[in-house]
Formats: sequence, structure tokens, C-alpha cells
Amino acid sequence: MRFAIYGSGGVGGYFGGRLAEAGEDVTFIARGDHLAAMHRDGLKVLSPQGDFLISPAQACENPADVGPVDCVLVAVKAWQVAEVAEAMAPLVGSETLLLPLENGVEASDHLAARWGRERVLGGLCGILAYREAPGVIRHAGVEPFLRFGELDNRPSERTRRLKAVFEAARGVSAEIPDDIQAAIWSKFLFICAMSGVGAVTRAPIGISRTQPETRRMLEAVMEEICAVAKARGIRLSQDAVTRAMKFIDSMPETSTASMQRDIVRGLPSELDSQNGAVVRLGHATGVATPVNEAIHAALLPQERRARGELNF
Repeated sequence: MRFAIYGSGGVGGYFGGRLAEAGEDVTFIARGDHLAAMHRDGLKVLSPQGDFLISPAQACENPADVGPVDCVLVAVKAWQVAEVAEAMAPLVGSETLLLPLENGVEASDHLAARWGRERVLGGLCGILAYREAPGVIRHAGVEPFLRFGELDNRPSERTRRLKAVFEAARGVSAEIPDDIQAAIWSKFLFICAMSGVGAVTRAPIGISRTQPETRRMLEAVMEEICAVAKARGIRLSQDAVTRAMKFIDSMPETSTASMQRDIVRGLPSELDSQNGAVVRLGHATGVATPVNEAIHAALLPQERRARGELNF
């Protein structure tokens, strides 16, 4: 298959790199020093699943230089999805699939608003990875997985084909859940809690999960998300919070979420797409979300400063 990776950081760089390693036709959309390093040295991925180098790496800044592909892996920050939905137009042909892998629960809706639901899959991934240096991706933890499916959960040949392609790649597992929305919200439980609590405390997950006060905060964030999901007709399992905490307990103790790292570095973050989304969707469905509201309010001044809206 022919893939374009829109967003070639930790997520896009890892999964796109694994596809390229497996022999798929992969082009990375990148820019700046990351793009220059890939042109010069290729794309290097450092991983417990095995290091590898894609050289030469197909990479460019302008999607028009690529043309229509079979599948676009959308791996930008959640707050960038609506913006890049238009910019990816040259990549989208009559049969192109759009697979979002963002944190949050709204990426598919943003893509569908521009391209129609028939082109868009629901998707999520699990991995702890980041761009360590230009042209270098570090996979630091979590067994990498992808879960995706049709937005209406119907079985389809195109999702089965995509699953087979991913499963042929080393260091990747792929699954088509029975209910993709439930799967997306199940991931949202732990990543939103880990991101918000981590950003407020500035502590790695090994600290947050072992201190009784912050462990309870993690659980409270998740309980509010479950209430919002239920109000929106999302069928989460009864033990969703317990399972999410079990996953958090299994993570390396030094783990931090990308939203937390961005906020600490003074960069624009996914705050509005994570804790902010819980607050926004809670208001829309009449569900109280006081813990998420407090986290969102506490982080909002820093977020606005990072976006140039406040100066202090």
C-alpha cells in the first residue's frame, strides 16, 4: 500500500517507519530540521523492539509533491487536525483512507467534517515515543499497538487489508475492535488522566500513581470521563477505570504524556482536546466534571501564554 504520514514525530515516525521497514511505500510529511535530517541521514528509530534505519527515507514538506495515496496516517497533535484536514487535500484520492491516531475523541469528526465519514476510520494507538533529535525517533515504552475500524463498526475489506499490512510489520500489533468508539474512549480515559495530572504536578507517572492523593485524582478524572461517555451513548465496560489504572500501573515509572511535556516546555499543547474536551462535552450533555474543570483552569493561563494570547 501507499502511505503518507502526516505528522512524523513519535507516533507517525514509529508506525510509518515500521511500515517502510516492512517494504510499504511510505512518504513522511515533515519540515524544518527534521525533514533535512531525513533527507541527509534517513529516519532512525530506536526501540526495545529493535532499532532500524530507513535510508533513503521518502520525505517532503508539500503534500502536492506526493499525490493521492491509499492511506493517510494522521499523527499531528489533536489541536492541529482541523487545520491539516484541508492541507492534506493533494493526498486524498477517490479511495483514500484517513486514519487518525491522535489523543482525544474528536479527530475523526474533524476529518469527516471536511472529507465525509465514508473516507474516515476511527483510530487510536498505544506507544510512548517522541522525536529525540532531528531524524531520530525514540520508542521509550509500551508495546506498540494500533486499533481502528469503520465509524459505524461494520466489517469491511479495507480495514481487514489495512490490518494485514500493519501485522506484517515488525514491532506493531493491530486490532479491529467490535466497537471503535468504545476503544477510543477507553484510551482517552488513561491518556487524559495521565496528561492532566502530570501537567499539574510536573511529576512522572511513577510518582502520580503511588501518591494516594494524586492516584485518587487520576481515578476521579477517569470517572468523570466515563460519565460523559455514558451520556453520549458510548458503551464503556463497567470496569473501564480499573482496567485503565492497571495499564497506568504497568507503564515505566519515568513515563510522561506528550501534553505534559509540551506544557512543561512552554509549547502549545492538547489541553483543549483532552481535559478541555471533557469539560466541553460534559457541559453539552449536562454532566458535571469538576476535577477536569479544575485541571483545565489551572493549566489554561500557561496554555494561553504558549499560544501568544497572554504575556506574563
